[in-house]
Amino acid sequence: MTPAYIIVDMQVTDPEQYKQYMAAAPAAVKAAGGEYLVRGGRFEVMEGNWQPTRIAMLRFPSFEVAKAFYDEELYKQARAHRAGATAFFNMVLVEGVAAPVF
Repeated sequence: MTPAYIIVDMQVTDPEQYKQYMAAAPAAVKAAGGEYLVRGGRFEVMEGNWQPTRIAMLRFPSFEVAKAFYDEELYKQARAHRAGATAFFNMVLVEGVAAPVF
């Protein structure tokens, strides 16, 4: 199965409210078989003029599983906690590459 990744760039404007989302989202991610690879942390723009504010990256077993995760009830509840806590929340789903067999 080819993994898929959700990449998010967001600007948090209400850190206290956003903490509610941060507390609720991991259970939804785990229930869908996903895992966080990046959740905040330092970064450096190495090329181009993209100026991200806060980045998160999640891995799921497949594109279909990741896509379904977004509409699952647990994540809908988590998203409700995020409403109004960010100036923007850009999310993209991308299919990864199957790991080579050696």
